[in-house]
Amino acid sequence: MKIDTTHRSVSLDPREIQFFDNPDPVYRRLREALPVFKWENYGYWCFARHEDVSALLRDRRFGRQILHVMSREELGWAETPAHLKPFYDFEQHSLLETEPPVHTRLRGLVNRAFLSRTVERLRPRIVQLAHVLIDEFAAQRETDLLEHFATPIPIFIIAELLGVPTEAGPQLLAWSHDMVAMYQARRDAEVERKAVDATIAFSDFMRDHVKERRSLPGDDLLSHLIAAEAQGKSLSEDELITTAILLLNAGHEATVHAISNGVKVLLEERADTALSEGHIEELLRFDAPLHLFTRYALEDLNYNGINLRKGETVGLLLAAANRDPARFVEPDRFDPSRSPNPHVSFGAGIHFCVGAPLARLELNVALPILFERLPGLRLARKPHYRDAYHFHGLESLPVNW
Repeated sequence: MKIDTTHRSVSLDPREIQFFDNPDPVYRRLREALPVFKWENYGYWCFARHEDVSALLRDRRFGRQILHVMSREELGWAETPAHLKPFYDFEQHSLLETEPPVHTRLRGLVNRAFLSRTVERLRPRIVQLAHVLIDEFAAQRETDLLEHFATPIPIFIIAELLGVPTEAGPQLLAWSHDMVAMYQARRDAEVERKAVDATIAFSDFMRDHVKERRSLPGDDLLSHLIAAEAQGKSLSEDELITTAILLLNAGHEATVHAISNGVKVLLEERADTALSEGHIEELLRFDAPLHLFTRYALEDLNYNGINLRKGETVGLLLAAANRDPARFVEPDRFDPSRSPNPHVSFGAGIHFCVGAPLARLELNVALPILFERLPGLRLARKPHYRDAYHFHGLESLPVNW
């Protein structure tokens, strides 16, 4: 990493293993030396302090979408390459990528399904699933918890919530991984090809399933979305398909990492495994599954001395904000009693993670069961993180007991 304080710029390859495998020392240096900087490898201003990240997540002068207020020509963007058009045509209907009033309309349709009191009814199913999964490997005395525990729980639960066959889970997971790879630093032509193929296949799968649900509705989120579309209220079929796929992708991707990262932290820190909600919130702060969230400036503005032009991207370093000593006492210490704990791992503002109540429930239910069922659980060897920045998840989580 090269820090140029004169020009307020940083050169840092997000694919450098020393960084993505252990980014916290780098974030510490950035907060101390240059907490607001131009990340040359990405080409935009980034913010590492909690105060800035929290404020910019909520600042309505910034948004996830820009083409509703500027043309591609004004932005200096070339037309979308023909081979990527299926992916970006799909993405334009995504709840994550829209702004009010479209975002308000779409979020209103799914919010109710993810309220804390609504997802609480899934607790017995999460308990059952956690025990079933542990039963499958408990006698082996060793396993990869990422593959056999952290991954299946979120994908099965979100599939059941939506009303999609859980037996399709492995295929949904493969499509999701291929699509999400478009947001990773290691994106290349092969990643793009697989993402487009996955987008088309996943969309076709969901259209077929929506067709079935139209004739045989159930008590699931997909049926409720179809009903809203049928009533002509506020949902087109393209929006329905994109929303369902986004919920499947987002409903498991970050939670898989949160579960496996969390187990790793508990084992490395030799923490008390009589887990409380305080443990879960501290795990989310201490080893966040998402490290970078971007927004566009929707107007020309000055933020804390930085002049930003309309259409410029800014990067918010969530994980760096979570370790800011100006907001957290002894931020590098794992402290389940930390209160308050205003981490930004789920974001903030109108794009605060809609699935946060479900993710919290899965962590609060699954992790205590894991440690109760497997006394003596320990790392079989040091796990490493994937080359997948700006996501932060393990390659594997080998354990024995």
